[in-house]
Amino acid sequence: MTPFTAEILGTMVMILLGNGVVANVSLKGTNGNNSGWIVITTAWAFAVFAGVTIAGPSSGAHLNPIVTLGLALIGKFSWNLVPVYIIAQMIGAMLGALLVWLSHKDHFAATDDEGAKLSCFSTGPAIKNNFSNIMSEAIATFVLIFSIFYIAGPSLTLATDTSATIGLGTVGALPVAIVVWAIGLSLGGTTGYAINPARDLGPRIMHSLLPIKGSSNWSYAWIPILGPIIGSSLAAGLYLLLN
Repeated sequence: MTPFTAEILGTMVMILLGNGVVANVSLKGTNGNNSGWIVITTAWAFAVFAGVTIAGPSSGAHLNPIVTLGLALIGKFSWNLVPVYIIAQMIGAMLGALLVWLSHKDHFAATDDEGAKLSCFSTGPAIKNNFSNIMSEAIATFVLIFSIFYIAGPSLTLATDTSATIGLGTVGALPVAIVVWAIGLSLGGTTGYAINPARDLGPRIMHSLLPIKGSSNWSYAWIPILGPIIGSSLAAGLYLLLN
């Protein structure tokens, strides 16, 4: 499997399971309706585990443009490969969102709450305040990326061609899942912890394209992009300073 295909499939499964649990909790008439935040954060952690396990052997399992960016910033990933990985991650995120809609189609139709339906695709703030929301995403992303640098540890070597795998690999699946779980439980309640621009933007695009009533809240869409970029950049800077 090529790294491009691995990033598509790994991200697709991660979004299917991650946004799938939001649909299970939020949409009317599911067996998991109103089962709560712990269910969502736990399943999201397991979703990351599944995605990393699938993509790890072939691509290093970035599954997130901010992971790709962070590794490039510390000199452990070729800048030439950054666009390839990000495109694959966006495709995977959109496909995963489409599968969530297909698997919950009747429940989307039965749900009147437009906000609940949007939450099955993309994130939003509990209290809208652009500065606070950006800081929340930046801090949560900093924790994710800084942790990933040390989880990957000495295995980080520069990738210079499309056959190279650089990142977490399968060994890193469980530790990263635990970090994502902790972020969700501790920091996720403010903005829904996108911590991944592809995870938010790809499904938001699908929400706007699919026959679902309601706004896609594009006025907020830049925050889950800028916040993670800031967080990843700060994590890379501190890592380089310390190492």
